[in-house]
Amino acid sequence: MSSLREQEIKFLEGPRSRWEEFKFVVKVCIEFIRGFRALHFTGPCVTVFGSARFKEDHEYYVLTRRLGAEVAKLGYTVMTGGGPGIMEAANRGAKEVGGRSVGCNIILPHEQEPNPYLDKWVNMRYFFVRKTLLIKYSYIFVIMPGGFGTLDEFFEAMTLIQTGKIQDFPVIVFCKDFHRELLAHIELMRQRKTISDSDLDLFLVTDSVEEAVGHIRNCIQRFGLTHEKPHPLKWLFERG
Repeated sequence: MSSLREQEIKFLEGPRSRWEEFKFVVKVCIEFIRGFRALHFTGPCVTVFGSARFKEDHEYYVLTRRLGAEVAKLGYTVMTGGGPGIMEAANRGAKEVGGRSVGCNIILPHEQEPNPYLDKWVNMRYFFVRKTLLIKYSYIFVIMPGGFGTLDEFFEAMTLIQTGKIQDFPVIVFCKDFHRELLAHIELMRQRKTISDSDLDLFLVTDSVEEAVGHIRNCIQRFGLTHEKPHPLKWLFERG
């Protein structure tokens, strides 16, 4: 683990030899390919972002567990960062109703173990690879209470939608009270014209699982999402 951290710090120090840079690119490519192979057959996903630090008796954990179950009942795969806390709650809810549950786990000195409610997961070394995979396979993004990482993922999704890099799939922000100051700052950005008035229509803020599920149903109808999945190719040693 310390060796991996030393490699990351060294990469961020600036230019290195061309050979070292080439080796880094190869490692990143391998990591992407591993992720593509692991997640290619997950089906349409709803990705849930949130803190790893909430325990199972916390109200946010309980709420997320309910949400995971309702999403799974719609026939969609629940995808998370694969760790504990909010991620575990979403995966657990899906698993408890017979739904499909997957994770894209980041290797960290702490908070990095995959939770026990995953049908399939892939371990990543690089945050930017993990974040790309979480967005690539999802049609809806749910933002639960979290920290820096959760906000990073929220604004990454918003930026990609705002700039037309991905379709304007729904972004659902849960827990109005927790996000009150964040929403106030977003309103300030609108007032100062650093974002457009229409950008506020790109996400829904709610405390209701029922409202969120209704919003997801509208998304399914709007984009014509189906449950069809590609078939594995034996000659590529793929598994469904």
